[in-house]
Amino acid sequence: MNTLLISQERLLQAKIAYTPRNLKLETVAALLQGDEVIPDAGDMVLAKVTKIGHHSGLELAHGRRSALFAGDEIIVCYGDRYAPDQFEAKVPDDLQACDLVASGGIASRVNYRHASVKAPTSIEPIGLLLDSHNQRINLRDTALPKLVSLFPRPYTIAVTGTAMNAGKTTTAATLIRGLVNAGYTVGAAKVTGTGSGRDTWLMTDAGSKLTLDFTHAGFPSTYMLTPEQVDHIVETLVMHLSAARVDAIVLEVADGLLQRETAALLDSKVFARAVDSVIFAAGDAMGAVAGIEHLKRKKLPVSAVSGRLTASPLAIIETEKATGLPVFDKAALSSPAIASALHIPLQGSSLRKILAG
Repeated sequence: MNTLLISQERLLQAKIAYTPRNLKLETVAALLQGDEVIPDAGDMVLAKVTKIGHHSGLELAHGRRSALFAGDEIIVCYGDRYAPDQFEAKVPDDLQACDLVASGGIASRVNYRHASVKAPTSIEPIGLLLDSHNQRINLRDTALPKLVSLFPRPYTIAVTGTAMNAGKTTTAATLIRGLVNAGYTVGAAKVTGTGSGRDTWLMTDAGSKLTLDFTHAGFPSTYMLTPEQVDHIVETLVMHLSAARVDAIVLEVADGLLQRETAALLDSKVFARAVDSVIFAAGDAMGAVAGIEHLKRKKLPVSAVSGRLTASPLAIIETEKATGLPVFDKAALSSPAIASALHIPLQGSSLRKILAG
């Protein structure tokens, strides 16, 4: 192992991705290099882009998507990724060439990729970022503290779904819009997934007063985390949203019901205590039926269906008939009447306003 001093000028010229966005460049003093170095999830790394592949752009710290070119130096985080429509990748056990597996800034090594997806963008790690004490700089260093809740938890709705791209984020965002239209202040969080600003920015644009995700809890992704770590994320984010004194919370759970961390979360007592209602997003009626039966077996309070299936009037009819639950498209979710449609109980003046229409 060896350390290489690095200038602030060089760091300032690098493109900083969304996931390590809270890095304070003035704390970086050197780079850790060497064949013996084994990176950990969350370690921040300066890397050089060597070949453009699937991800041709990088989500920058403040939201702009920057085009990538071979030779660019970027600051990203090591992390695992699970995305059936793209890549499955894990943190390598060396500092050799690896892949950019998410545009939000995740360095990893691909094991599997979807047949329709290009090979990943290749990157060459230059070194792990070190502080003035020669300690690795990790995403957990910027994590929000876990609070002791001084405020009651607001009414909380979780959005989960059959799989990646089932319409979960759109469902969450339009639900936020409907609650805001009804007079609520809303907080939102994406509790699982892979570091990317796209979904949180959409929820913010929809009207969320405070939007958080698992990166705020110090994790670049939630793939390969323990159930206890995922519970910690849920508790931390919900407590911070509660402290913001919002009237309602919307939580998005990434990926599908069978994904490892999602499956564990749905069995979690912490999650069950944190949510009052669940909206299920699906791509078709059969997926909705199977998913809702799965959630009901776990005694989770699923109350409505949405997602990509709402593009088809026939799929809506099939789903309502088979499940007995209301199906809400984007227009319905963004309506102020959404609260009464979801059977939110009477809890305070804001809820009364919604229930009154």
